[in-house]
Amino acid sequence: MNWMNKLERKLGRYAVPNLSRYFVAAIVVGFLMELMSPQMLDFLAFDAASILHGQIWRLVTWVFMPVTSMDFFGLLFLFCVLMWGSSLESFLGTFRMNVFLVQGILLSDIGGILFYVITKLTLGLGMPVHLSTYYILMSMLLALAMCMPEAEVRIYFVLPVRMKWMLVFELLYLAYTVYFYIKIGLQQYGGMLGLMTGFMMCAQIVFAVANMFLFFWFTRTRLGRQQRKRQKEFRAQFSRPRPGSGISQHKCVICGRTELTNPELGFRYCSKCSGNREYCEEHLFTHEHV
Repeated sequence: MNWMNKLERKLGRYAVPNLSRYFVAAIVVGFLMELMSPQMLDFLAFDAASILHGQIWRLVTWVFMPVTSMDFFGLLFLFCVLMWGSSLESFLGTFRMNVFLVQGILLSDIGGILFYVITKLTLGLGMPVHLSTYYILMSMLLALAMCMPEAEVRIYFVLPVRMKWMLVFELLYLAYTVYFYIKIGLQQYGGMLGLMTGFMMCAQIVFAVANMFLFFWFTRTRLGRQQRKRQKEFRAQFSRPRPGSGISQHKCVICGRTELTNPELGFRYCSKCSGNREYCEEHLFTHEHV
C-alpha cells in the first residue's frame, strides 16, 4: 500500500465531491466580477510580491481569474471541463481527484513564488507569473488519456481518435508552446533575462503538466523489498515446469528430443535463426538457418 492509500484512509471522508464543478463556478463568478468591476480582479490575481508582503489570500483567489470568454467556444470549454472532471473522478475516486486539483494549485503557488524569488536574487528584477486554472483543467483531459489510453473520443463530436494519440499530440503541442515562448524571450532580451522572460510566459503550462506527472508518480504502487522478493520467486516458479508434471522446458525443433527424454543433451537457442528456435547440441551447428 502506497502513502496515497494510507492518506485516503485517514482523510478520505473530508474529500469534496465534484470539486471540478466548483472550479468552473469560480471561473463564471470571476467573469461576472470582470463585467461589474474589472479592478476587483486585481486584488484576487496571483502576485508573488504582494503575497510575500502579507496578501496571502492571493494564493487561492487566483482560481477566480477568467480563463476564457463567455462566447460559444468558452461555454463549450467549460462544458467539456465538467465532463472531464466527472469522468476522471469516477476513475480516480473523489479523494484522489481532490488531491489532483489541490496539488495543482499548491504546485503553481510554490512555483510562482520560487520563480519570483529566484529572478529577484539573480537578475535583481522579480518577475511576476500570471496564473489561472486553464491548464490545470486541461490537464484533466491528459490525465484521462493516461488512465484510459485505448478509449476513443470524438474531436468536435465527429472525428474519432484514441486517447493515447491525443495525449501524445497534446504533450507535443504544449512542448512546442513552451519552446515558442522561450524562443521569443531569447530573441527579445537574450541570455538569462530572455530565458526567464520566456519561462514567465509559459510557467503555468509547466506547472500544470508537472502536476499531472507528479500525481501519477506519487500514486503508483510501490512494492517493498519482501514483496519484490516474493514476486520474483512467484514468477520464477511459473517460468519453468513443475517437477513431475511431464512438461519439458527445452525441445529441439529438428529431432524433437527434450531434456526429459534425453537428459544427457544440452539445448541452446540459435542467434542466427528468426524466432525462438531451440536445438539440441547435435543439431545446433549442423542445421540450416531459418
